[in-house]
Amino acid sequence: MKDKSTRDYIVEAADQLFYRQGYQHTSFTDIADAVKISRGNFYHHFKTKDDILAAVIDYRQQGTQAMLAQWTAASETPQARIHAFICMLTANRTQIMLSGCPVGTLCAELAKLGHPAQDQANALFSLFRGWLREQFHALGRQVDADDLAMHALMRSQGIATLAHAFKDELFVEREVTQFFAWLERCLAEPPDKATP
Repeated sequence: MKDKSTRDYIVEAADQLFYRQGYQHTSFTDIADAVKISRGNFYHHFKTKDDILAAVIDYRQQGTQAMLAQWTAASETPQARIHAFICMLTANRTQIMLSGCPVGTLCAELAKLGHPAQDQANALFSLFRGWLREQFHALGRQVDADDLAMHALMRSQGIATLAHAFKDELFVEREVTQFFAWLERCLAEPPDKATP
């Protein structure tokens, strides 16, 4: 594994700051201070804040792809893989209660700003959507696999949004339990019957 470059450290710091503070409220100075480099050294790697944003989105895409590949490799069944997706909410509940979902908050902020990178950020959701669709398809839900994938994304985003708003850990645990129950109902139904 290669050593991290200064650019890597800048991207990782920007990723965390964009998550905690938001893209709009994070300055070059915030990022440079987090990495402990001069502004001149910073500008050597990134000329504009949008350049950093593009690198952060790429970094998150790579991380998401690696996580989905790990879930796929670690679980023998599509059901177990979807369980891993659901468990992400409880595994990350502390961060979610503090700052929301990293994907959801970034997409929402860029949409409000009408930012040109909105489509690239939305592609992060598309990675989850496509992966979930594959899992539901493998469970025999060929006709409604995409609907179920979108429903799973909707549930996860709803839980993350309200967990962030109310800072209620018990709410997260209850909703995750309901999420698992919804999945079990899907599995109990005949293939290709949609579950609301």
